[in-house]
Amino acid sequence: MPVVYVTVPPRATPKMLAIEFARFLGLPVVRQETQTSITNAVCDLLIKMRVELALVDEIHNLNLATQAGAEASDQLKYLSERIPATFVLAGIDVAASGLFSGVRGQQIAGRYTVTETEPFAYGTTGQRQNWRNLVASLEDALRLHRHKPGSLVKLDGYLHERTDGAIGSLSQLVRGAALEAIINGSEAITRKTLETIEVDQTAEDARQEHRRNRRPRRRRPDVDAA
Repeated sequence: MPVVYVTVPPRATPKMLAIEFARFLGLPVVRQETQTSITNAVCDLLIKMRVELALVDEIHNLNLATQAGAEASDQLKYLSERIPATFVLAGIDVAASGLFSGVRGQQIAGRYTVTETEPFAYGTTGQRQNWRNLVASLEDALRLHRHKPGSLVKLDGYLHERTDGAIGSLSQLVRGAALEAIINGSEAITRKTLETIEVDQTAEDARQEHRRNRRPRRRRPDVDAA
């Protein structure tokens, strides 16, 4: 298994973080089991499975100002030292959340580089192609019996307008449309189906803002005269 993915739960403790890894791996965990035994089992299995990439999401849930959060940070540091894999931490506005504050924060800052991410842009030819590639990868994962391959890629501009280029919003939109296609028996995603699916409020607000800023098209003089 080259990649593992876990999320940091709210008010995470070291044991909770170890359990998240165990849950992803399918390791059974009993209530009486200690943090040390769970951690050792997780590390041993990840090493045997030759994991190369560990993705830790929702890292902003680590509150270093609390004892539990500080100890969870130590646990994450311990896992990254025991497991020979690249650790990628993802979160929202991690610097403002205090993740790099204090002694433990300095340890995190000294071990990772910060990469700021933004939604997919849609201005240049290259940017549009990157967006189409993302749409195509989601479309390839569909298992709808009557869906015509490539039909979602042809709606790339519309999909970008609906989601403002955010991967999460796009995934939510396509997944919702796929479920609707299964329920109504069409087994295919169309623009009409997509219009019935609501996405997150951030994407909806961005769509409305784009519509307000869109300038009306000028009519040609000859058309006006006619």
